[in-house]
Amino acid sequence: MVHEEINCDQEMILNRDRLQIALLIDCDNAPAKSIEGVINQLSKYGVVNIRNAYGDWKSSYMKSWEPKLHKHAIIPIQQFAYTSGKNATDIAMSIDAMEILYTKKVQAFALMTSDSDFTPLVTKLLSNGMQVFGFGENKTPEPFINACSQFIYTENLIEADSKEALPKEILKEDRVKAVRKNKNLIKMLENAIEKTSDDSGWSYVARVGTYLSNNSSFSTVNYGYQKLGELLKAVPSFEIKMEKLAMYVKIKDS
Repeated sequence: MVHEEINCDQEMILNRDRLQIALLIDCDNAPAKSIEGVINQLSKYGVVNIRNAYGDWKSSYMKSWEPKLHKHAIIPIQQFAYTSGKNATDIAMSIDAMEILYTKKVQAFALMTSDSDFTPLVTKLLSNGMQVFGFGENKTPEPFINACSQFIYTENLIEADSKEALPKEILKEDRVKAVRKNKNLIKMLENAIEKTSDDSGWSYVARVGTYLSNNSSFSTVNYGYQKLGELLKAVPSFEIKMEKLAMYVKIKDS
């Protein structure tokens, strides 16, 4: 039995073999500066053995992506814009995703894009038993976000120089304040705790994580935390206890 604090993301693959993941990047709608964070995040779940980046590599927009290709063993897939106003990249990515789905041994896909046009693709992959990790900017439309097994905003994976220069205490304080002001987040966490608690009101944190991952595209990373337990500690209305290195949470009596 695993006796450690497990965040909701890790709970998704608890007691399973590490995933074989296919990463498909829509370079027309994804910032190159966040690719390191995306790959690091995916490494928690398994091996990213397929790494394809799509776009018109003759475009000046792709210059920021070029130095990332060799560094991260990403294969550039050339896709010309044959017709103005039509995104050929979407079609190429979708076709390749279907080919990978039926011919390669993968258990999960990671789609790096902020384009909601990929929502039907996500739905198709999910219906075939795949996990789908989504990575996109804050502007990403909700239909795509909600369709993914888990979605992480790429802005939260970028360690900006200005942030690195700040003391960790200040960063932690800002995160805590943001969480305590987020009523929707607290309500979602309360609901997960209530649905997974025993008769005494206590719930195993790993079980809370499983519930969240099965009912939304929730990720603790979007709130500045790597572990669900640390996020729960930031909410004053939650009580935390440890038993044999396992963490439990309950909603404090009002």
